Amino acid sequence: MPFEVGDVVVRRLDDEHWAVVEPLAYRGKWDRFVVPAGFVTDFATVPRVVVWLVPRFGRYTAAAILHDWLVTEGIAGGVVTARQADGIFRRVMRESGVPVVRRWLMWCGVRWGAFGDPVRGKGWWISAPGVLAISLLAAPVVVPPAVLIAAALLVYGVVERAVGVLTGSPTQDAGSFRT
Repeated sequence: MPFEVGDVVVRRLDDEHWAVVEPLAYRGKWDRFVVPAGFVTDFATVPRVVVWLVPRFGRYTAAAILHDWLVTEGIAGGVVTARQADGIFRRVMRESGVPVVRRWLMWCGVRWGAFGDPVRGKGWWISAPGVLAISLLAAPVVVPPAVLIAAALLVYGVVERAVGVLTGSPTQDAGSFRT
């Protein structure tokens, strides 16, 4: 196990955010990172249309929390670059026993997340051939269900809003594609 303490201890803040209660320490061969208590995470940031394939938490939860810290505090503090943070994420998932296809898809997802970001996008083009290759290979499996799910979420959102208007009930984030 790449983490010094086996359990992730968090406290729920709201529907999407959690605070780390006990520090989460990762020790690799050459580096050690500590996510401090109080750090806020959303676990794995996964678009709603693909949570059927990659749920927001799983065997990779600790790696996702570490990645959240690396791409915010780690980059801001000059500890890592965005590319390094994403590579560490993939490595930690391997060390945590995440299956190879899932970890490469998740790495591809975080690299796409960095595209166009003024901070995380630096050096994106170096990863572009791998990201594009994985995206093309995954598209036949990921895109058809994602399109169906997006359509269903849209219909659900319309129904939820209509029922909310008719009943006078709040419609908190109905139909949102990000959860």
